[in-house]
Amino acid sequence: MDTTAQSSTSSKPTKGMPTASGKYRPYPQVDIPDRTWPAKTMTKPPIWCSVDLRDGNQALVDPMGHDRKARMFHLLMQMGFPEIEIGFPSASQTDFDFARWCVEEGNVPDGVSLQVLVQCRPELITRTFEALEGARQPIVHFYNSTSELQRRVVFAKDVSGIKQIAVDAAKMITDMAAKAGGDYRFEYSPESFTGTELEVALEVCNAVIAEVKPTAQNKLIINLPSTVEMAMPNVYADQIEWMCRNLDNRENLIISLHPHNDRGTGIAAAELGLLAGADRVEGTLFGNGERTGNVDVVTMALNMFTQGIDPGIDCSDIEHIKEVFEYSNQMNIGERHPYVGELVYTAFSGSHQDAINKGMKARKVANHPIWEVPYLPIDPQDVGRSYEAIIRINSQSGKGGIAYILQEDYGLNLPRNMQVEFREEIQRITDEEGKELPSKRIYERFIERYVSQPEGRIKFVDHHTYPDTVHKGVRIVAAEITDNGETRQIEGRGNGPIDGFVNALSSYLGVEMSVQDYSEHSLQHGSNAAAISYVEIVHAGGKLFGAGINTNIVTASLEAIVSAANSLLASGEVQ
Repeated sequence: MDTTAQSSTSSKPTKGMPTASGKYRPYPQVDIPDRTWPAKTMTKPPIWCSVDLRDGNQALVDPMGHDRKARMFHLLMQMGFPEIEIGFPSASQTDFDFARWCVEEGNVPDGVSLQVLVQCRPELITRTFEALEGARQPIVHFYNSTSELQRRVVFAKDVSGIKQIAVDAAKMITDMAAKAGGDYRFEYSPESFTGTELEVALEVCNAVIAEVKPTAQNKLIINLPSTVEMAMPNVYADQIEWMCRNLDNRENLIISLHPHNDRGTGIAAAELGLLAGADRVEGTLFGNGERTGNVDVVTMALNMFTQGIDPGIDCSDIEHIKEVFEYSNQMNIGERHPYVGELVYTAFSGSHQDAINKGMKARKVANHPIWEVPYLPIDPQDVGRSYEAIIRINSQSGKGGIAYILQEDYGLNLPRNMQVEFREEIQRITDEEGKELPSKRIYERFIERYVSQPEGRIKFVDHHTYPDTVHKGVRIVAAEITDNGETRQIEGRGNGPIDGFVNALSSYLGVEMSVQDYSEHSLQHGSNAAAISYVEIVHAGGKLFGAGINTNIVTASLEAIVSAANSLLASGEVQ
């Protein structure tokens, strides 16, 4: 290592950022040397609970009104969420009224539980039960903050006092549920779990468990939220495994995760937390939530889907999910957001485009069910997207991307050398204009340059061939062309119409030309199908390309030769 260079770099004054030393401290590690989660593999989805209507809603600049809430609520049911947190009914009349609407008019199907949040305060608990009257298997989610910082700064209580708040709430809630005679379920969260000493979180949770007395028929949800993401996701996984090992009555508990995204690793934390023993995940569509948001359950579900796991919620119409999300939240999803962003199935880079193009072709040939396309971890069609925008063209694009666009959208299969030349033409345009070129513009430029050639000096009109009576196997090609609008008759000899026409045109222009490469294919199916021919012509000064489109393949080939000749004339090398 060059210590001199390192010293020189570190001696420069730092602007803006304060010195971290002394102001911040590393999060403590969990002493669990025999951790098991790193060796585990995810094989099934968690129990999903959407908190869009509560946690997501309370994080909005303009919280949802009834219509926006109802649209979101119906979407969540359509997607198949088994548990939906519909609000904080004791916090406002709006939330209370919406909870009543969900119970009375929401058409909640069997097997879906409505969940509501409530603080561990008696008057709020009473109001919450009023909001849930008549609901089937609702979940009363009660919480209080247990973190060392909040105990000290916010509540001025010791561990015993914080624990008593939770136990008193648990007793009141279970008593009220018993009197109501309903099939209530319960969830407890030691809020700010990640800021709570593990021993304290365990003590409080075990006290709640002892009060609730969960059974196999009515398990208690213990939710361990990363209310503030404070450490790397592996630390959160260690915390979850430690709690799973030490909680009382574990077989009658559902361990739930509620990760936030302060460090940008909420999804990773949730995935590792499931490996560590958790059973359930609370999150929001596309990660909306306080500060940097909640865990993104759509991304997490599709991560599972790409690993061959049925995620248990339906993300097959990602555009509809996006539309409702943006309407209800009045927020826009970023263009690079995983799976749903406008540009996530789009490649501009030339090497990426080339690999995708080859991967799509190989998949068609292989006819194999396994999805294997470079740079695309998921088939866009599986989430309701199309292949149309996989490759888009700007100044960074390569020949493979341009070829893919022309093939997918217009059925043109350009030879490789022609791809290289045409790519230079498209790059010149994108460099000049500094923006993306749409597919139609690329196609029109191809036709203008290689097929229609409005500025081309030579035009093909007609031809006929007949045998050369002097030379066996040789045919004479007599063709009619126009040169700057004037009709000309030309004649040449060769082993076929293409060879003979090149000979005729070479003689007429006074330059030796020959066909280096030739290919053709049909553009449509049916008796009236057009065909396209591509030719690569070599001459003393280099090589040129041309293309022709006609219902007659021979005519298309001769038009392609004229196209190449016009490019030669336009270069100024031939008069």
